[in-house]
Amino acid sequence: MDFEMVQVWHPLVLSLKTIGVVALLLVFLGIPLSYYLSKEELKYKWLLETLVTLPLIFPPIAIGFLLLLLLGKYGWIGSYFNAMGIRFIFDFNGLVTAGFVAALPLMVKPLQSAIELFPKTIKEAAYMGGRSRFYTFVFIILPCIKKSVVAALLIALARALGEVGITLMLGGNLIGKTDTISLAIYNAVFDGEYRLALLLCAILIVISLAVFTALHFFQKEEQFL
Repeated sequence: MDFEMVQVWHPLVLSLKTIGVVALLLVFLGIPLSYYLSKEELKYKWLLETLVTLPLIFPPIAIGFLLLLLLGKYGWIGSYFNAMGIRFIFDFNGLVTAGFVAALPLMVKPLQSAIELFPKTIKEAAYMGGRSRFYTFVFIILPCIKKSVVAALLIALARALGEVGITLMLGGNLIGKTDTISLAIYNAVFDGEYRLALLLCAILIVISLAVFTALHFFQKEEQFL
């Protein structure tokens, strides 16, 4: 072995920490956004849907550059956060932002479809029974579409784990600070450390297989409920 284990553990732990925070953001922001976009009477719905799905069709490196302009020290948004001592560029916050932006469409669009397909009669019965929209969504709709929620979350997190382009622009690929496991593979190949790159790839393969195995068994379990 011609590399140190810290070259493996640091990117791995950093990536797991990143997707852990991204998971919380997807739950507390992605799910409400899915519900909001599912409203038929929503104005400029097409524009909001376009912005959400943009990371699926727009080159990640270009999205990263645009976010760099927005969230940089002198950016339109970043300047306000910088005044409060919050940084995004070359920082852990940038890694979380990159993962969240990349994963958001894979979380929102499936859930939006599931919510739109939910029987209106059940929702109307809940409203007639005096239940609020919030109560109906949280305690009636969400439990019924939990399979879609878990599936969307797992797939979105898998996407966040493999994000490179946006992460490279916002995080800067600083060795020992912002080099996630995907960037560590890039660095290893660039430096000619192919054994390290193979080991990191193997770790990603194991994590990916674990995610989709969990997804498979969850869906299989749902069929028997």
